[in-house]
Amino acid sequence: MSGALTNLQQRIASAAILATLVLVVTWFGGFPFRFLTVVMGAGVFVEWRRITGAGSTTVLAKASELLLVVSFAVLLAGLPAPIVFAAILIAALVGFAAKFAGQASTWLGWGILYAAVPAASLSFLRGDNDGGLLAVLFLFALVWATDIFAYFVGRAIGGPKMAPAISPGKTWSGAIGGAVAAVIAGLTVAAIAGLPVTAMLALIILLVSIWSQIGDLFESWVKRTFGVKDSGTIIPGHGGIMDRVDALVAAATALYLVHLTTGLL
Repeated sequence: MSGALTNLQQRIASAAILATLVLVVTWFGGFPFRFLTVVMGAGVFVEWRRITGAGSTTVLAKASELLLVVSFAVLLAGLPAPIVFAAILIAALVGFAAKFAGQASTWLGWGILYAAVPAASLSFLRGDNDGGLLAVLFLFALVWATDIFAYFVGRAIGGPKMAPAISPGKTWSGAIGGAVAAVIAGLTVAAIAGLPVTAMLALIILLVSIWSQIGDLFESWVKRTFGVKDSGTIIPGHGGIMDRVDALVAAATALYLVHLTTGLL
């Protein structure tokens, strides 16, 4: 019991420190926020590479990783979204080409996409204006509400497991509790910001919350596939960067697509 309490205390302390840092950087936006997203993306790729063994010393594999660095560089430089996403796509295609040439595994190409697309999505979602600040705060509210309430509701109520073969601790009660909390949190942020609180917005929040939980399960599946418990040890109580942002990378990509297609947020 004391060990579990200590772990929970570590989780809360680490989450509080990280949340404060992230919120401050989000407030400033611009280069500091782009730098944060690049650090996140690079950290995710390093952990993905280590977990999956996707790294290789072959020419194409190294070229794809160099191109990934280039894509992070153009993102950091503040170049337009089409250029950044084109650079990411080229890096991933070279990674997949390395697989077909027998120089790397398929995990290399997928890792580039998994690391870089969410980082770019989050960066462009924030942008350099107040609307971007609102969009990212909205995103954080629904992702954090999903994560926190899924954990505590799942522990309090229990019940049937959602995906026992992938993540034995997750329950359907927790998933539902997290999704409901996300809708409430997202609509609250929207109301405070003076945005129309509509059924469509509630549906978008619900879908993004569900997608964030799928992102969480996906990361668990990757770790389970390779027999890894945590993606790293850099964050006390949480593990690695992937462990901390697994839901965020999925939700950020989904919300950025919503923004592009509907103009909302």
